[in-house]
Amino acid sequence: MIFATERLQYLCDTLPALIKQMPEQEFSQKPAPNKWSRKEILGHLIDSATNNHQRFVRVQFEDTPFIIYDQDKWNTNSRYQSMDSAHVIAFWEAYNRHLIEVIKRIPEENYLRTCKTNEPEPVTLLWLVEDYVKHLEYHLRQIVVY
Repeated sequence: MIFATERLQYLCDTLPALIKQMPEQEFSQKPAPNKWSRKEILGHLIDSATNNHQRFVRVQFEDTPFIIYDQDKWNTNSRYQSMDSAHVIAFWEAYNRHLIEVIKRIPEENYLRTCKTNEPEPVTLLWLVEDYVKHLEYHLRQIVVY
């Protein structure tokens, strides 16, 4: 898990400052009425952190928990678009710094435990952690160049 925690640490140390440099209008502009703004994409990553936090913890003590979420409904009902940008950025950073600490403390033997998600088959905790970082970076590149 060293790669995942190191990568998350890098993202937390680097991205907030880059995103804060973006003009508010650019950060909040929706490319189309049914598309997310950059602010809403970052909000989606907060929702992803929230749901993956549950997965990272619950998979360690539940037998193959089933944890999915409707990303569009989460984003719409969290109302990130109307929130202060500084709050959204700070919360994304704080939540991911917390996940770094959670991941660092997962006992090695728990990484083979499984969880049911939107994937066709149950996935391991190791897969969840690695996929979380890949998913995060995919969307962060939609927000800012780094």
